[in-house]
Amino acid sequence: MSEFLLQTTWTIPLYGFLGAVLTLPWSLGIIRKTGPRPAAYFNILVTLVAFIHSSLVFNLIWTRQTEQLVFHWLQVADLDLTLAIELSPVSLGALELVTGISLLSQVYALGYMEKDWSLARFFGLMGFFEAALAGIALSDSLLLSYGLLEMLTLSTYLLVGFWYAQPLVVTAARDAFLTKRIGDIILLMGIVALSAYGAGLNFSQLESWANTYPLPSLTAALLGLSLIAGPTGKCAQFPLNLWLDEAMEGPNPAGIMRNSIVVSAGAYVLIKLQPVFTLSPVASVALIAIGSVTAIGTSLMAIAQIDIKRALCHSTCAYLGLIFIAVGLEQVDIAFLLLFTHAIAKALLFMSAGSVIVTTSNQNVTEMGGLWSRMPATAVSFIVGSAGLLALLPMGMFWTFQRWFNGSWQVSWWLLAIVIAVNMLSAISLTRLFRVIFLGEPQIKTRRAPEVAWQMSVPMVSLSIVTLVAPLAPIRWSLWLSPATPLELRSSEIVTFAIPALVISGVVGCLIGASIGLRRPWGRSTKVILRFFQDLLAYDFYFEKIYQLTVVAAVSTLSKLADWVDRYIVDGAVNLVSLATVFSSNALKYNTSGQSQFYMLTILIGVSLLLWSLLNGQWSIVTNYWSSVIR
Repeated sequence: MSEFLLQTTWTIPLYGFLGAVLTLPWSLGIIRKTGPRPAAYFNILVTLVAFIHSSLVFNLIWTRQTEQLVFHWLQVADLDLTLAIELSPVSLGALELVTGISLLSQVYALGYMEKDWSLARFFGLMGFFEAALAGIALSDSLLLSYGLLEMLTLSTYLLVGFWYAQPLVVTAARDAFLTKRIGDIILLMGIVALSAYGAGLNFSQLESWANTYPLPSLTAALLGLSLIAGPTGKCAQFPLNLWLDEAMEGPNPAGIMRNSIVVSAGAYVLIKLQPVFTLSPVASVALIAIGSVTAIGTSLMAIAQIDIKRALCHSTCAYLGLIFIAVGLEQVDIAFLLLFTHAIAKALLFMSAGSVIVTTSNQNVTEMGGLWSRMPATAVSFIVGSAGLLALLPMGMFWTFQRWFNGSWQVSWWLLAIVIAVNMLSAISLTRLFRVIFLGEPQIKTRRAPEVAWQMSVPMVSLSIVTLVAPLAPIRWSLWLSPATPLELRSSEIVTFAIPALVISGVVGCLIGASIGLRRPWGRSTKVILRFFQDLLAYDFYFEKIYQLTVVAAVSTLSKLADWVDRYIVDGAVNLVSLATVFSSNALKYNTSGQSQFYMLTILIGVSLLLWSLLNGQWSIVTNYWSSVIR
């Protein structure tokens, strides 16, 4: 039985596709009498089966060596394209995380989307979402992973644009799709180049290839940068970070998955590509630079947001920036732990935020307050999720940071400064949100806000328990991995100072967040400097306007120039040829009378003119000859 479960692990992503297919009779309107809820039940059922299957296989794999299931997709001459599935504690742990959060999100969606007329279509898209994510978790093939990432881009577009009757939703879906496509195209170029340089198209082969196949420095740098581009777009990192903010226009249950495991899928692929980045210091420096700018910048943006989902999504970008830094420093284990602990805590935070939104029909935190007594389960979930993101004992992120700075890894002061800044700014943002939403006096929209129904509260409470036991993951991870070799160059001062500094930064951030209030819409500050910084952060450092004035303006100008060239030069040349053809044909049509006499006259005149021209040429030659003789 155990062997059967392991050998059929590759079918787990197909459960999501099956759920999406089962929703078609309802989403297409073939079945109307029952309403759309049976489609949701079918999708939840197959997701439950996928979660049980993945859990059983995950428990079995701990006692076995890493295995691969290889499917030969295309064999032509020397070309052998394979689709490989990896069975390891890492891949199956990622698979269980995907199926578990997907199951809770779908149950949560039953309550959140209860009155939506297109519930069946939503669950069909969620099943498609889940299938692509589960496939990425298991995939050991670059080719397969790229195809699944493309599916993820498509499903993101469809889910962000789910409420397509709203103009902002359409714009957000378009921007999310196009931004991701930029990274995907460059990633495809990198994969093609990687195969051209003799690398196998499996992640497990990259390390041995990187150690045995030297590349010129410029080639290695360009290859690494191209492979970074795809995860940069998927993980909403600078400069492709604005799409995640706009994607918050979509339904919140999809936002739960997007901010926890969808963006993590891009980071997961980045981590598995890490051996290629060791070929060039340029790629490693680029990862660290992108991660650092995004981590600090988006942490600052989150503080000034008044939309609850946008404030949380900026925090997502910040923690994924830390993952980029860890990969750039070749600290893969830390990157995996950051990905795991962040995904669980962020999913819980978005569940809590969705409960507030569905109860108050509002996302503006300036119009909230006093929800602690009315929504205690939601408030506790928000506290647990926030604590799970901060370096507060005994939560999961504390143990992740503790492993990062316990002396087993080469760390520097600049790294500690970035992590402290992200931890403190996140504490300020989350404490501020909690204070404005759940404490204080009730506002107009929160005076009669009841606790959410069981379909939403049960997943929240369940995920709260998971978040509380998440600290066991770093411990078990440490036991599974071989003990780290002590570093000769590590700094004992950093090791001694790091953990207390991180804890203190979290506490200080909470105190600052509790002391500064958020002004209501009618009470903006009159201080010019304060308003300047508030607007600077609230409008994301004006990145959108900068893009409008640079990239968008350049593309618009080039498109107008191309349109002018096409309209007046290319079309003009074609029109000139067509006019010449029309005029010549109109002139020749008068020669077509149908009378043989006219045709004979035309031939006679033509032959006469031809002979005259020939004789005239000969006569001029003879004349010139005799003139020369006489002289």
